[in-house]
Amino acid sequence: MEPVDTVQENFFSKRVRAGKRTYFFDVKATKSGKDFYLIITESRKMSEEKYEKHKLFLYKEDFKKFSEALQESITHIESELLVNIEKPVEA
Repeated sequence: MEPVDTVQENFFSKRVRAGKRTYFFDVKATKSGKDFYLIITESRKMSEEKYEKHKLFLYKEDFKKFSEALQESITHIESELLVNIEKPVEA
């Protein structure tokens, strides 16, 4: 793999709007350009001009563990918790 001559260049970016929050998934190169990592950012609008942001940096050696834990958590919520909540009656 050729080193990438870049500093913090986005190689992939995906935005997910979810109500009052927006999530950003950005793939960036390391300083050496020989490796990549994922930044997950949660952004919430606090006022007309102010946003609150939280970032999570995820490195390739943790992708599999992170993905498995996320999927396990979602599956648990869907199969164990949401089934116990009454759905609202539609009019």
